[in-house]
Amino acid sequence: MTSTFPNISISTERLVLRPLDEDDVPALAEMMNDEQVAAWTDVPQPFTADAARHWITDYAPTERTAGRGLDLAVTEFLTQRLVGIVQLAKTNWHIRSTELSYIIAPWARGEGYASEAALATAQWLLGDQKFERIELRTAADNTASQQVAQKIGCISEGVLRNACIVHVRTEDGSWTDVRTDFIVWSLLPEDLEGADGQFADTGGFTSYSDWN
Repeated sequence: MTSTFPNISISTERLVLRPLDEDDVPALAEMMNDEQVAAWTDVPQPFTADAARHWITDYAPTERTAGRGLDLAVTEFLTQRLVGIVQLAKTNWHIRSTELSYIIAPWARGEGYASEAALATAQWLLGDQKFERIELRTAADNTASQQVAQKIGCISEGVLRNACIVHVRTEDGSWTDVRTDFIVWSLLPEDLEGADGQFADTGGFTSYSDWN
């Protein structure tokens, strides 16, 4: 049984999810320097082009080949511009479980791309890859991320108290850590039935293994 994610490209009507490549460095660096990304994630700030290149050429390939996770660029089908990232992490191949997260670029928010990309990834995982559980964790005040989890059919399982660090701006413009709760969500194969209808107009998705 495999314990490594394949190189994969997943297409919906509007999006293509594919491996990151070095052409993504400028857009990835710009996206990760956004205020919302800085607030809700642990991405180092400022996020440099060198950091983006390290992620693309070293970190992401290492995580995939080690079986720990998968990083996919979310791009628009028509323009091919980078509009986000979907990441799988903390993968357990014995119980067929992984943790899913998503970031959408500030220039692409409000289009429903997070839900579309997350659902397509979930369909691929729970269908083609025969996973049995996808877990999401959202900060207690991150309502946008929670709405995505709800839209794709996730079930809220409870709260991990004081388990999350978010970041807020101080008066001098720097960032400071603030502790808050994590809301834990899960998505099982049977949960997808409710989400499929919401995306009936996307035309489903197509996956292409060994993408390059």
